[in-house]
Amino acid sequence: MGYPWSDAIRHIPFGLILKDGKKLSTRKGKIILLEEVLSEAILLAEKTIEEKNPSLINKKEVAKAVGVGAVIFSDLKQHRKHDIEFDLKKMLQTEGETGPYVQYTYARACSILRKASAPNTFEITDVNDYEWEVIKSLQQFPSVILRATDEYDPSLLAKYAVHLAQSFNSFYGNVQIMTDTKHLSYRIGLVQSVVIVLEESLRLLGIKAPAEM
Repeated sequence: MGYPWSDAIRHIPFGLILKDGKKLSTRKGKIILLEEVLSEAILLAEKTIEEKNPSLINKKEVAKAVGVGAVIFSDLKQHRKHDIEFDLKKMLQTEGETGPYVQYTYARACSILRKASAPNTFEITDVNDYEWEVIKSLQQFPSVILRATDEYDPSLLAKYAVHLAQSFNSFYGNVQIMTDTKHLSYRIGLVQSVVIVLEESLRLLGIKAPAEM
C-alpha cells in the first residue's frame, strides 16, 4: 500500500463467518451482503417494536439503532479468532448475550432516572448483595477497556457489557429501588452510574444506546 512497515502495524487475525455450519465464500457465490443484512435486521427490529411498544416515539430511529447494533454486537462479542455462526434472529433477541439485551437494559435504567431526580451526591450506608454485584461490575470497567486495547479484543468489552447488564437486571428485579426512601438517593446514584457505563461501553463498540425501546 506504499506505507513503511513499523512496530505500530499489527496483523489481527479473525475467524470465519458461517451459515448453517458452512463458511461463506465469495468465490463460490456463497455470500451474504452487509447492506441486505442491515436492512433485514432493521425491519425485524421495527416489527418487534410494533408488537411490544407501538406508541414509541422515533420508532424508525430506534429500530435502526437496535438492528444495526445487533449485527455489530454479535460480531464483536466473539473472540476474533473464533468462527461466527450467522443467525439474524438470535442476534435480535432481547434476552441472552445480545446487543438488544444490553440496549434494553440501558433503556430500563434510563426509565428509572426519568421517574426520579438523579442526586448530585449520595451517602452509601448498608449495601445488599445485589447492589454489591453492580458495584463490583462498575469497578471493573477501566481495566476491561485496557485489556481489550492491549489484546486487540473487543469481545472483552462486549462480554463485560452483558455482565453489567445482568448484574443490573438482578438488582432491578430484587430491590425496591423507588419505594425505599432511606436508600433512594444512593440507589438512584447507582442506576445513574450503570447508565453512564453501559452507554460508553456501547459507544466504544460502535453501537447507539436508545433511551427508550
